[in-house]
Amino acid sequence: MSPKLRWALIILLSLLALALLFFSSIYFGMWGKIPSTEELRKLEQSKATQVLSSEGELIGKFYIFDRQPITFKELPQHLIEALIATEDVRFFEHDGIDNRSLLRVFFKSILLQDESAGGGSTITLQLAKNIYGRKDYGVFGIVINKVQEAIIAERLEDIYSKNEILTLYFNTVPFSDNTYGIESASMKFFNKHTSELSLEEAAVLVGMLKASHSYNPRIFPERSRLRRDVVLMQMARYGYLSEEKALEAKRKDLVLDYRNYSNNKGLAPYFREQVRKDVSKILDTLKNIEGQTYNIYRDGLIVHTTLDHKMQKLAEEAMREHMVDLQQQHEASYGENAPWLQNKSILEDAVKRTESYQKISNKGFSHQEIMQELQKTKPTELFSYDGSTTKNVSVIDSLSHYLKFLNAGMLAVQPETGAVRAWVGGVDFRYFKYDHVSMSKRQVGSTFKPIVYTAALENGMEPCTYFSAEEVTYENGWTPANSSASDDPHMNYNLKTALSTSMNTIAVKVLMETGIGNVINEARQMGIESELPAVPSIALGTASLNIEELTAAYTSYVNNGKPSKPYYITRIEDGNGNLLASFEPKVARTPAFSETTREVMLNFMQATVNEGTATRLRSTYGLNNDIAGKTGTTQNNKDGWFVGITPKLVAVTWVGADDHRIGFRNTRIGQGANSALPIFGRLMQKMNQDPYFNTITNARFAPVSSEVAEMLDCEEKKRDGFLKRLFSGSDKEEKATSEEKKEKKGFFKRLFGKKNKD
Repeated sequence: MSPKLRWALIILLSLLALALLFFSSIYFGMWGKIPSTEELRKLEQSKATQVLSSEGELIGKFYIFDRQPITFKELPQHLIEALIATEDVRFFEHDGIDNRSLLRVFFKSILLQDESAGGGSTITLQLAKNIYGRKDYGVFGIVINKVQEAIIAERLEDIYSKNEILTLYFNTVPFSDNTYGIESASMKFFNKHTSELSLEEAAVLVGMLKASHSYNPRIFPERSRLRRDVVLMQMARYGYLSEEKALEAKRKDLVLDYRNYSNNKGLAPYFREQVRKDVSKILDTLKNIEGQTYNIYRDGLIVHTTLDHKMQKLAEEAMREHMVDLQQQHEASYGENAPWLQNKSILEDAVKRTESYQKISNKGFSHQEIMQELQKTKPTELFSYDGSTTKNVSVIDSLSHYLKFLNAGMLAVQPETGAVRAWVGGVDFRYFKYDHVSMSKRQVGSTFKPIVYTAALENGMEPCTYFSAEEVTYENGWTPANSSASDDPHMNYNLKTALSTSMNTIAVKVLMETGIGNVINEARQMGIESELPAVPSIALGTASLNIEELTAAYTSYVNNGKPSKPYYITRIEDGNGNLLASFEPKVARTPAFSETTREVMLNFMQATVNEGTATRLRSTYGLNNDIAGKTGTTQNNKDGWFVGITPKLVAVTWVGADDHRIGFRNTRIGQGANSALPIFGRLMQKMNQDPYFNTITNARFAPVSSEVAEMLDCEEKKRDGFLKRLFSGSDKEEKATSEEKKEKKGFFKRLFGKKNKD
């Protein structure tokens, strides 16, 4: 043997030895552990937790990777064939590594520089990469990763059947928009389950696998369509489709039904965020069979809720449609004198609460220096009802922009159980994270008056008790007045008229005669949990409550006097459908008031809709449904409220500015009938047009009993006699405390046998 040949042999053997040593170092885990056969038998992938509506519709997910595993039976045959024809035509012939393809790639791609040679990666190799990803090993990275994947692929082929490998692949493969697995991609891009995918839709998703961003049909529809057509022709080339059928499929348009399940977008984002918080707390108390707590982002749980996805969609539409109009009214009413522009203290307070201000302040800069820094402009995305826009603005400009916006909250529940059917926490979760259903407490205005009147009836006051509209001064010099100047102070009104037209003066008189303590006790029985100040102004809703407890109180009027606390999670299951936790409605065991009081109050609030402050539901929105309700407006027009009651639905709406110091410019715009009622009105209009809601929209209140009808049979108002009108002026500045009122009540009862202090 010649020296040259000997050295060549030595070099070749050395290279082989080095290659074998290098391969061994990878095989035995010196570059990172390779999963064993036993570990591969127990493959577990992070799975998205699904949130379902009451009808089983997917309304949201919680995930690190958006993945929903499915079984092989759920994979349509044309989807499998599209994948094999495009990615690995010899899939059923090789054992994880396609040596023929590798040789083709080596000779054509590397030696002949032929870019059309294709790749040597198999579906099984891709599966290995999907499951375990790739690590950065520097200059040797591609080789090490490829060898590791080859070892894993061969082990997978030894453990799993070809059908099982296909199922694992489809459940782990990444698609566009942070989506993992075919089921999640199918739901996101076409709003249908994998089993329902058409041939063309399956080809779109398989085509996306070559480059998920470049072939994203949402961003690049034409590019995606062309890639789809390549997949279809590959299927024809390898005999999975006739050429005629492939051409027919190519002629079809690419049509998406895109659904975004991110936390910031999609249906019911405020509701989903509240569910996320609650479920996370619940899971902290639960253990799996291995004694570990469940993870909402990893364990693929199923959360069943009470939300009606159709009603939620309509509620969000109704809110947005109204708020666009109301926002225009609001801004136009102020013009150049808007508080978000002219009131420096409001703007500065808002600036000081920002994270940017706090960070700079912590570095020791003065207020003036911080304000100068925050006046520097940068491209910023700003919310608008016309669509978000990016402008060069400063932090201060941005805050001024957001201060002008009104916000809204709405909760609609089934009164018998408190099951939440619709939940609108604000106008846009992307820009306004604060949830006005679960987090906000605001003064409730005249929506508290029905509680006052309920307490009065429960404490013996008759529906036909009359009170004058005359103003009276109470403790601390407080003199409530009616919002309508047409209310005649010399006219006496019965309770029904006083409530339906929302007379402030009479509401306070009813409270004082009933006793503040009795009213507060009644509120507690009706589900109000917040602190209630024992002052006369409570009659006008100066207490701050949240939407949930106010909703609970009103359910009692259509649930036999029993308040139902809003609830929205019915059960939590694991990915296999095993029950982990279940939840029942929280309905009071005993009625908060009598059936007679319930009938009377419901009649009062029907009058509010038919002839009182909520008549817009009839005149403007043309609603003929059986509806009771109550409007509410707080001091200085800060908050607008409306409570809508039907036999099968109770809905509470609130509208106002997030900053309490910014109210509506005038009562015409800010009153509950104009600011909050229209959301309910628009929702009912939409529900009336859909037979799906017939059980709600066609429901009727039961007629009042003959006993209650007799109690209600009286004139709406009576005018004071001549002498009383002549001398009433001297009593206008009467000072009244709750104790004095009780004494007067007893005195008048004893002397005249009346229940009326006037």
